Amino acid sequence: MEWKLFADLAERAGDRVVEVDAAPGDTVGAALDDLLSAHPALRDRVLDDGEVADHINLLRNGLNVHHEDGLSTTLEAGDELALFPPVSGG
Repeated sequence: MEWKLFADLAERAGDRVVEVDAAPGDTVGAALDDLLSAHPALRDRVLDDGEVADHINLLRNGLNVHHEDGLSTTLEAGDELALFPPVSGG
């Protein structure tokens, strides 16, 4: 399974696309654990007291997982996972 990382998250991980061991049938939470284990520099930026920080957008197939089952959302073949930090601009 792949994670697409954006902005400073990609910089901390050293790449914009990161492969993890999660597979269809696993949860988004398991895929996130795999990502954070492989790239511990992301942990403090992504988590707040062990939960995904409010300002981090965690998407599965372009939809925020908060609108599904959160970290318990089950992964399916072909899913696209992404992490976005807050963005601003004008």
